[in-house]
Amino acid sequence: MKPLEGDAAHLWDMLDAARQAQAFSDALTFEQLLDDARTRYAIERALEIIGEAARRVSPETRERLGAIPWRGIIGFRNVLAHEYGAIDYHRLFTVLKDDLPALVDALDHAVSLIEKNP
Repeated sequence: MKPLEGDAAHLWDMLDAARQAQAFSDALTFEQLLDDARTRYAIERALEIIGEAARRVSPETRERLGAIPWRGIIGFRNVLAHEYGAIDYHRLFTVLKDDLPALVDALDHAVSLIEKNP
């Protein structure tokens, strides 16, 4: 199996979860994030899925898609999954508002490349 064949599903999972996190946080303020446990948990779960799917993408594909911050994504997932008591919600909010839009754009581009060259 060529690396991109298996990786396509993981990239799609990342893109879907990133879009979900954006939808959950679109008009959300920092205070609302802290006050709304249901939304906060949904966002955390979406970010975990992004990181878990990123972890499963092959090294070859990660190298080809160098604009995506793979180590940072996977590291943030590890914090969410294993150090949940120490989550920095200021950092999480910054990820949502500053980093996620660029990630969605990069994943959109990656998925479109795969669709053109399966």
